[in-house]
Amino acid sequence: MMNRMMKKGGRALGMSVSALSLGAAALGLATTSLVAPTTAAIAQQALPTPEAWFGHRMGTDGFLEPYDKMVSYYRQLEKSSNRIKVVEIGKSTEGRPYLAMYISSPENLARLEEYRQMNLKLADPRGVPQAELDRIVREGKPVIAQSYDLHSTEIGSSLTAVEFTYNMVSKTDAATMNVLNNVILVMLPSINPDGHEYVQQYYMKYKGTSFEGGPVPYLYQKYVGHDNNRDAFMMNLSESKALGKLLFVDWKPEAYIDHHQMGSYGPRIVIPPYADPIRPDADPLVWREEQWFGAEMAANMDAAKLPGAIGNAIYSGWGHFGFHWITPFHNTAGMLDESASANIASPLYIHPDQIADTGNQRNVPDNRPQMNMPDPWKGGWWRPRDIVERQLVTSWSVVDMAARNREMLLRNAILKAQRQTDRGAAGEVKAFILDINQHDPLTVTKLANSLIEQGVDVYRAPAQFVQENRVYPAGTYVVPMNQPNMGLIRYLLGRTFFPDDLYARTRDGTPIRPYDMSTDTQNEFMGVEATPTGIAVTANMEKLTGPVTPRGTVAAGGTYLLDGALNDSFHATNLALKQGATVRRVERASGNAKAGDFIVTGLSQQAAQSIATTTGVNFAAGDSTAGAGAIAMKMPRIGMLKRWRGGNIDEGWTRLLFETYEFPYNSVMDAEIKAGNLIKKYDVIVLPSDSVGMMTGEGGGRAGGGGLGGGGNDAFPPEFRSGFGEEGIKALDDFVKAGGRIVTFGEAGNLAIEKFRLPVRNVVAGLPTKQFWSPGSTLNINVANDTPLGYGMPNKALAIYTQECQVYEAIPSMHNERVDVIASYAQKDILRSGWLLGEDIIVGKAAAVAVQHGRGDVVMLGFRAQHRSQAHGTYKLVFDAIYDMPMRNKGSFGAAPGAASGS
Repeated sequence: MMNRMMKKGGRALGMSVSALSLGAAALGLATTSLVAPTTAAIAQQALPTPEAWFGHRMGTDGFLEPYDKMVSYYRQLEKSSNRIKVVEIGKSTEGRPYLAMYISSPENLARLEEYRQMNLKLADPRGVPQAELDRIVREGKPVIAQSYDLHSTEIGSSLTAVEFTYNMVSKTDAATMNVLNNVILVMLPSINPDGHEYVQQYYMKYKGTSFEGGPVPYLYQKYVGHDNNRDAFMMNLSESKALGKLLFVDWKPEAYIDHHQMGSYGPRIVIPPYADPIRPDADPLVWREEQWFGAEMAANMDAAKLPGAIGNAIYSGWGHFGFHWITPFHNTAGMLDESASANIASPLYIHPDQIADTGNQRNVPDNRPQMNMPDPWKGGWWRPRDIVERQLVTSWSVVDMAARNREMLLRNAILKAQRQTDRGAAGEVKAFILDINQHDPLTVTKLANSLIEQGVDVYRAPAQFVQENRVYPAGTYVVPMNQPNMGLIRYLLGRTFFPDDLYARTRDGTPIRPYDMSTDTQNEFMGVEATPTGIAVTANMEKLTGPVTPRGTVAAGGTYLLDGALNDSFHATNLALKQGATVRRVERASGNAKAGDFIVTGLSQQAAQSIATTTGVNFAAGDSTAGAGAIAMKMPRIGMLKRWRGGNIDEGWTRLLFETYEFPYNSVMDAEIKAGNLIKKYDVIVLPSDSVGMMTGEGGGRAGGGGLGGGGNDAFPPEFRSGFGEEGIKALDDFVKAGGRIVTFGEAGNLAIEKFRLPVRNVVAGLPTKQFWSPGSTLNINVANDTPLGYGMPNKALAIYTQECQVYEAIPSMHNERVDVIASYAQKDILRSGWLLGEDIIVGKAAAVAVQHGRGDVVMLGFRAQHRSQAHGTYKLVFDAIYDMPMRNKGSFGAAPGAASGS
């Protein structure tokens, strides 16, 4: 394969000096044009240069530009050039324009829709005549997508985007003209516009102070900060939806690269290919194309005398399903580069011996010349311009290689799609079936819709059918494997085990953490059964052409029953409470109501229909006995801890979850907590997963270079320092003892255990990773769904467990009854998907507990019950903890009748 690429590419791995010179000219790394400009090209010279528009060269020390000024520049280029078309493909979370820029020759741009349709036929050639495919290969253009400015403290790429865009619309050398004639470049100059603004404004405000270039004190995306690229398969964010639609549905590019930055003390830039391990089940051509593009980047980097480029290192091919890691399973050569960081837009001096501290990263033993980095960087000043120059090379290399190998890339697109379809047809699993009559049917539909948004073919049964002796009802979804996205379906719906092999451990057997999660099995996260079938489904099916929108129905009578098993019933309940309805929760099954259901009265039929339409929840008729034993509900007063010091991503995701389901909440910061008397304001206080030190302000230390992470309080201006200290600990303790509830997620449980001295311990605390290890897995749990804190849950569920999570057991005491187990790990076969070492340590142990403390209680959800707004399968444990009043009001905790509650 590589030989074929080298021959057709002409110089894929052994480029001539003239070719490299052409590339350097197009990059702006050389000043001499090798081709006399045409009349049309001379007109391009009137374009405003970045220097003229912004007043400085991109990457000049100490300068960052506001997003709107960059948008204005791109629109001015569009007005002045016939090589670029700027399209607003959506809005950011906070309403800023979200741009895609199409760059090609004027002739290609005039036929943009025609080329898009051609490309879609290559990405899915089923039913397309071979003669038509051959014509498209002869006449079509590879689509290359490049995105910048996702992680906003990694802001150098936004500067690269400006200069690279200008180069592509202004230069007249032969290499650039060849790219324009033979490639459609889709530029996404900022896929996090809001974060760009946060970082730019903060940096410029503190420029010239001791905090210049330091860490940003808040999340640089309204909800999720650095986790925004973990959203590519669920697409909760508006930015993700816009990018996903472009990549997975509208264009399906041949190659995609996302430009990033990393820490400051390793190689200067990581380029493709990824290191091992890679996920199996992508077409091998994807990985070979990444090697091919990476070799071009490496050759161009060294030709331009830009040392420190390394490939096949640090970032493995098995990463989270973010955009550059999920695209290989869309048959796109999905790649990233990672430049070393400066101090945001300020230079950083690095000593040679500091570079050698690689942190035992994959394939980076030291900073000496090696096959994947023959020209190491020796140290010195590292500046924003150094980042820009290297990313100009990577940006150019992809489009230049694609232009010089146009037909091969297009032919490969057909091969990948056809071969993946054939693999799906021949594989052991022929399809996954999503039975609509599951515990939470509305969430089943959400999963089907999410797959459709990924460009996956999903079918729905118009009538009941039988498959492998199982009867499936009408409305069931079927996802066949004989389609181009076979590999994607396999990982989103199929049980997955991270490879525990030589790539996964150091020489002494210590596990190496996967890049983020060891599985992203979407149906498991969502609590939806995806049944594999080994026989192709032949029943009559309707192919869905877009997402399904359930419309809830409303019965007559005025007393409505909402199913407590539905996540969306909590949303409906919140809306009903906001409209003044009376809502009661069933505690004892009676009539047609089961424990955990909601009884709604005092709501007009019109209002009920509006809520049913919004949420998809049916407002069923409550019979005469429904609601016996139900208790009245009220809108809970929720406070949620929010801090500075870089912000807390788990807190941001929880905010998004609460707002999606319309739970009212207040963000509570240190001053309010320390002021005390919290019981007057709140019923429930939520502590998202966080360390005790970050919550209380213990610890310190200035953040390291790069401005990418947090740091001690002294790394931030006084107004952005966090920690509620001993005063806050006492205030929270008083709140619970006075009858309030604290809900902790994951690591935050340590605060309650250590500071409130609760009679529980975390059984995995301090264990070495060789003894206990679960880096982003789904684990089998049993749920006490006959108690208020488990209402609506199935009795068997899956918990998302990451390495900072906790597992509990009660410490023997005189009052063991004060600890209630909400959920516990299974007695055997705990791992569903991912990677787990030390199963015997957590067998039967508590995954979630409620602990009485004075008149109130602490609900400790040790796993990630609301993980990234992806854990639909355990949302109800979060919602129950918010809605249910402290259990001491319900005679729980095993207390004998009339027994004193204690303190």
